[in-house]
Formats: sequence, C-alpha cells, structure tokens
Amino acid sequence: MPHPLILGDFQLYWLNGGSFRLDGGTMFGAVPKVLWQKKYTADAANSIPLVNDLLLVKTPQHTLVIDTGLGNKLTAKQLSIFQVTSPWSVVTDLTDLGLSRDDIDLVLLTHCDFDHAGGIVMLNEEKKEELTFPRALHYVQKAEWEDVETPCHRAQSTYWAENFDLLKREGQLKIIEGDLEVGPGIRLRHTGGHTRGHQLVELSSQGKTAVHLGDLFPTHAHINPLWIMAYDNFPLQVIERKKEYFNHYGKLNSWFTFYHDPQIKACKITEQGDIKATWPPSLQR
Repeated sequence: MPHPLILGDFQLYWLNGGSFRLDGGTMFGAVPKVLWQKKYTADAANSIPLVNDLLLVKTPQHTLVIDTGLGNKLTAKQLSIFQVTSPWSVVTDLTDLGLSRDDIDLVLLTHCDFDHAGGIVMLNEEKKEELTFPRALHYVQKAEWEDVETPCHRAQSTYWAENFDLLKREGQLKIIEGDLEVGPGIRLRHTGGHTRGHQLVELSSQGKTAVHLGDLFPTHAHINPLWIMAYDNFPLQVIERKKEYFNHYGKLNSWFTFYHDPQIKACKITEQGDIKATWPPSLQR
C-alpha cells in the first residue's frame, strides 16, 4: 500500500474499486477531442482508462470510506460492456492496511451511480449478498434517494436495485437533506449538478483541508470549469459549482481528491486554475 496523504490528524488512502474504460467524448462532453486528447490518450475505439478508487479516511473518531467502487457483482456481460480492466479488491486492500470490513463505521456516498454504489453490497465466498461494510451508516442526500426509489428513464440504467435493496432491509441507510457535519472535521454539502442529489465531502483537521467533489471534478483534466461530462444531468449547475468550489477551497490551499483519475490521487490548484501540487508528489506535473 502507498503511503497515506496526511491531513492533520487524518490519514487518506485510496482503495482499488476496480478499473474500466469509458468513451472519451462522453467524459469530456462538448470539449473537442483535439483538446482533451492532449491530456488523455484514447484507444482506437475512443475509450480512455479510468479508475473507481474509493477514499479511505482514518480519523481519531472514525474510519470511513467515500463511495464504494464497482463491487464484485457485475455479470460477464456487464464486465464486457463497461470494459472492466481490473477487479474490485477493497476487502483485500483493507486487510493489507490491518483493517476489516467491520472497522468502517461511515460510508459517504457522493451519489448512487453504479460505479460509485456498486460496492455497497458484495458477494461473499458462497456467492451470497451481504453488506460490504455491515456496521457502517451509509449517508445519502434525500433528493438522491428519491431518484433511487423512483428513477427516471435515464437513471434506470445506472441506479441498480441490487446495490440498495439489502441496505434498506438492514437499516444502515441514513438519508439527509442539505449540509451536515457527520463527525469532527467531516462535512457533507449538497451540490447537485452531476445528479440532483450529488454531494461533496469536506475533510478538515488541524487547519488542513481536503475536499472530495465526486463527479463534479472526476479527473485532473477537468480542472477547467467548462470541461464537464456528457453524463452530467445539470451541466450549467456543474460549471457554477466548480467555479464556486475551486475559488473557495483553492483559497484554503485545500487538496482536491479524485475518484476516477488513473494518474494522480489529489491535487492543489492556484487562483489561476493551474495545478500546483499533486499526490503522490512523485507525479508532480
């Protein structure tokens, strides 16, 4: 396991939530390929590599994860459709850190697309479903959960019942509305934009800050506020939120942590919108 990113009393690790490939044009929306291909190399089918690395955060009071990866329930057909290139190995990664699934007490879901919520429920060695983190409360915005329960035609293809049914039955679901501090230095903020109930996670310890913007800022290549995804349900809102959060957290010298970026795990940005530091530092650009 790589060394953690230290944030005051917090330790930040990234767990392997599975890798896949998606269409580059879809990931960059209206941005011409001649521009985005300078940052990402696409294959002959125009697909680019992405990871789904959930963030593990150890604090003096909590051990939490942000999102859950692809999970291990994908069918052979789904593995092919989504071009999965490496499997989800969260349980093994936890073991390597000296932790177990029972040590996780909070799961903070930025939103409920399958690539973020697929690891809520896992298949055990007997191929039976169980909660990956059985002791954890799973935090979801009210608007997001409403769309899980009654998805529109578009959402039906990404909000999968098998990722949520057991969570509801086990009573480990915590539905919130708006902003909430869920523990010392751990704050959820409703953002909207990518989905109606999308939320960010703010981490603060000893004057140091990191923010996880989920799919508002999926990779470092999306640092331009106008570079957004065709997957975004409310694109103009994404642009405004990115401008707001880049300004606010940039002034705090915050780390921006990534979920989908195969190149870097986090970065800091300047007031001009350039990357000034990366994690790991060996990948300094």
